Amino acid sequence: MFEDKVLKCRECGADFEFTAREQEFYAEKGFQNEPGRCPACRSARKQRGNFGGGNQGGERQMYPAVCAECGCETQVPFAPRSDRPVYCRDCFQKTRGFGR
Repeated sequence: MFEDKVLKCRECGADFEFTAREQEFYAEKGFQNEPGRCPACRSARKQRGNFGGGNQGGERQMYPAVCAECGCETQVPFAPRSDRPVYCRDCFQKTRGFGR
């Protein structure tokens, strides 16, 4: 059903093989797109931690907030809005049914 094919890495420009086995794996996982980077560039990208989101491998930006449940000061990875409650890690887990 699947056949090996040669793709061009969008990062380094090298040709790499997208094997039938890899294609089958992608299909099983429901991935819609073929890989855009060769295995070496994918590995280097993982090592750098550049996975998208505009972070470019740096530290995740955290924002100060006050927990709507317990009132403690916390930090969250998104800019809090006044129209939505923000919870600390423990209260968030309790409200989502993940209590310990």
